[in-house]
Parts: sequence; structure tokens; C-alpha cells
Amino acid sequence: MKPYDIPVLGFAAWSGTGKTTLLKQLLPRLKQRGLRIGCIKHAHHDFDVDIPGKDSYELRHAGASQMLIASAKRWALMTEDPQDDAPKLMDLLTKLDTDQLDMVLVEGFKAENYPKIELYRPAVGKPLRYEQDRTIIAVATDDPSALPEGLKLPLLDINNLDEIETFVCQFCPTSGGQG
Repeated sequence: MKPYDIPVLGFAAWSGTGKTTLLKQLLPRLKQRGLRIGCIKHAHHDFDVDIPGKDSYELRHAGASQMLIASAKRWALMTEDPQDDAPKLMDLLTKLDTDQLDMVLVEGFKAENYPKIELYRPAVGKPLRYEQDRTIIAVATDDPSALPEGLKLPLLDINNLDEIETFVCQFCPTSGGQG
């Protein structure tokens, strides 16, 4: 049984391909359509969203296992959960309040089993993944001539936000699939 009832779509690529840049451009467009989008981003290193010197940072570093900070505009929960391995995407999805979302977009987690768009820029110098990953449902690139002939997946222009937005909306039934 899956831990969510809404579409989950990833953007998987090697570092330096432009996943974050693409999502930063795509999210306002999806929000303008009225879609409520959750995001999960994979980090390969230790990270902090608190700022040293702020109360929430100081309390968390003083030993709080969970630190929830809230205002009239937002709230955030930081949880200390040291593990040997990075958390699995499916476990993280259970942390989201999917009743408040229409779709979840994921950046990274390229080795996990969920639908994703592969972003491919030949200039990055890394291989394509779609032949080894059957969960890739489309390839977005800036150089279609660098792809093997006979690609049986939808091909998207990584620089054409209208095209990528349309594809994402077709994946999300709540949007009505309108381009």
C-alpha cells in the first residue's frame, strides 16, 4: 500500500543539470494554476535550515530532538534523526500532509522507484539513466541529437517551460491536464 493518495513526480539528474533551477521556474506556474504542490529535495550532505544565533537553532543544538517553530505565516519542524543511511522517499512522503496538496514534486532520489522525468544535458558529461531505470517516464534535454535513436519515452525540451508544465499537469489529474 502506498503512503500517499496524490501524484508524486520526480526530476532526476546528475548534479549540475539544473533540477533546482527548473523547479524554481516551474513552481510559480503550477501555483498560478491553483495547484498545491509539495516538494521533497534530497541532500547529499549535512544541512541546516536554521540560522546560527536564532532561538530555534540554539534550542535544537542544545538537545531538542524536535524543534517546531511557528508564526502567523508558516511553521517548520526540524527533527534530529541520525541514521547510517539517507531516509527513503516513501518514508518522507508519509511526513507530508497530503490532504493539503494536489501533487508532490521530488528533486533527486534518482535511485528510488517512483515516476520521474530525467533531465539530461550532454555538457554535464554524465550518462543517461532511463535505460537502467524503468520508472523514468520522460526525458527532458537541451540536445535531442545526443539521445539514442528510437527513444520510446516522451522527449521534452528542458528549456521550454510551457512544454514541461503541460507534461506535469497531464500527470496530475487535479489540474485537469490542461496545457
